[in-house]
Amino acid sequence: MKKGLLLLVLMFMVGIVNAQEINWLSFNEALELQKTAPKKIMMDAYTNWCGPCKMLDKNTFQNKDVVAYVNENYYAVKFNAEGKEAVSYQGNTYENPNFDPAKENKRNSVHEFARALGVNAYPTIVFLDEAAQVITPVRGYQKPQQLELYLKLFSTDKYKELDSQEVVNAYFESFEPEFVE
Repeated sequence: MKKGLLLLVLMFMVGIVNAQEINWLSFNEALELQKTAPKKIMMDAYTNWCGPCKMLDKNTFQNKDVVAYVNENYYAVKFNAEGKEAVSYQGNTYENPNFDPAKENKRNSVHEFARALGVNAYPTIVFLDEAAQVITPVRGYQKPQQLELYLKLFSTDKYKELDSQEVVNAYFESFEPEFVE
């Protein structure tokens, strides 16, 4: 009986470890947190109908290395780029006035905030600095090790040293991923 209980407890603990997730916030929540504890923002701009967005959620945002790194170094934001959430940013309020609730899981109109950030493909991960200024959008599906390059590039401010295409190319070529796929 004791072995069975011990096994059950161990299985429960393993389940908790495996269930680690990124601490997703709304953009408005991340901006509020930045006021007292500045951190960079990693925003996943997705849509409900996007297959690569679902792959990013399943394959990359569930990766334990990605989860740990993002939770430690970023405010992580989930933003439906065709959703109806109002966003206040830099003195403006962005909405989706043409949002159609009947198309919630199909192609819908693009949110004004997505347009303002230059999101024109799904998924797009938008990186912002501690002052909520856009660093850059990264378009397309990213495997854990591909995303690792960007996560580390921006969290360490290394991107500020990339002042020519040659330096960018050298950084990308010399990057040694550590995340397990």
